[in-house]
Amino acid sequence: MPESNGHDAKPVSTGGTNGTPGNGNGNGHGSKVATVVAGAKQVQARAVEEIKETIKAPEKTDVWKSILRVKHDETPRSRALGVLSNVFLHLHPAKINRDAVAYKYTWGMGGMTFYVYITLVFTGTLLMFYYHPSKVVAFRDILYLESDVPFGKLLRNMHRWGAHLMVIMVELHMFRVFLTGSYKKPREFNWVVGVLLLVLTLLLSFTGYLLPDDQLGFWAVTVGTNMARATPLLGHAGPFGPQLGMTAFNDVRFGLLGGSIVDSNALLRAYIWHCVAIPIIASLFMIVHFWRVRKDGGISGPAPVVLESEIKEPRKV
Repeated sequence: MPESNGHDAKPVSTGGTNGTPGNGNGNGHGSKVATVVAGAKQVQARAVEEIKETIKAPEKTDVWKSILRVKHDETPRSRALGVLSNVFLHLHPAKINRDAVAYKYTWGMGGMTFYVYITLVFTGTLLMFYYHPSKVVAFRDILYLESDVPFGKLLRNMHRWGAHLMVIMVELHMFRVFLTGSYKKPREFNWVVGVLLLVLTLLLSFTGYLLPDDQLGFWAVTVGTNMARATPLLGHAGPFGPQLGMTAFNDVRFGLLGGSIVDSNALLRAYIWHCVAIPIIASLFMIVHFWRVRKDGGISGPAPVVLESEIKEPRKV
């Protein structure tokens, strides 16, 4: 007689009809798996549907609305409100003259100049990973970059030729502005900002010349800083410089070189000016430049209409 520990012994089922655990465990486990799979399929279908809706109308998503904080209805007033109330879109006017943005009128030089500037910032940042502003290893780093770093020569040439291209585009942009009279009222201040940006662009090219620490850069900076000695008021060899107490050891040349000769101090200062100081100053002036384009009435362009009072009668000979 089997032992029952004081209770009536009852047979216990240890398996289902198909070898699965008894007491309904098999059916319960299977139903849970089926529920999870069905829920996963529903989530997947919903995600696919939301992705399709996002691609078709991204401005209707919660992420877009949370950034812009404006209800975007399909009305001109709502679109204008979305532009005016956003710090990023506010750089662009809500309405523009269609003729003013014609490529044959603007040449696209302002936008292309900014694109080249962004490219220079990107390539210059990558070059900083392989460069040390030291007289001992600066030129060696350039040789290592061109010889051993994968695509290093391509990267350096992109930065170098991009700098030349930016100077050319800035000059062409100012030439276009001058030809179209875009420097006139009410855009006089923005013209001055553009001239300062031209000077900063030239300074970027000048300070970048010394960084390879080769003979070309050494003598270019030597000649350029010697010319700085003749700067009015700031150079000891310039007009009114000696009267203001300027000497070879406290004038603008000494400040640029960090000494009286082109040595390691000059290389370090050129590196700091080229990679940190001038890009920050130029970026701030660019922000002001773009903002003033918006505030001064957008891109200047040909008048869409001519008033009757502005029509001049042909002169009779």
